[in-house]
Amino acid sequence: MIFRFKIILFTIFMFISQIGLSASKVEIDAQIDEVLSKLYDFSPAAKTLASKAEGILVFPNIVKAGWVIGGSYGEGALRVNDQNIQYYNNISGSVGFQFGVEKRSEVIIFLDKTALISFQTSGGWDGGADGSVAIATFGTGEAFTFENIKDPIVSFIFSPEGLMVNASLEGTKISKIKTPE
Repeated sequence: MIFRFKIILFTIFMFISQIGLSASKVEIDAQIDEVLSKLYDFSPAAKTLASKAEGILVFPNIVKAGWVIGGSYGEGALRVNDQNIQYYNNISGSVGFQFGVEKRSEVIIFLDKTALISFQTSGGWDGGADGSVAIATFGTGEAFTFENIKDPIVSFIFSPEGLMVNASLEGTKISKIKTPE
């Protein structure tokens, strides 16, 4: 049983580690444009938020896989004034009841200059531990509008593909990476 668990865990982490090696700068940039276009089509409020943003951090493809122990990985870029100025990775690990594989996109909008500068000058960012982030939810009864937002940072997680059953504890780390070639 333990041997089988180690084999599955090894397979999951090998799969996740290979994801980051496949995207070039051109591919990431094109995926970011596509993801933002989809988000703006889906939510006019998101487009309004983006137009008022100091910066937008976009992870177009985050892949998560897990069976009891899981992990996810994705690469993206921080966009300021419609230019991708720095590239980042998004890595998380989790433990608990979970199994499956999914792919999703994440867009983090910095509405406050101080929050953006704090993010840019930090060595990395631990999701949930650094800053106040509002998670934008759709279909919860109240219309999502720019006026509803009070937090300096808003995160959109959308376009899930695949199936992931998940009731686990998760930690996320966002870190600067070298500009892909």
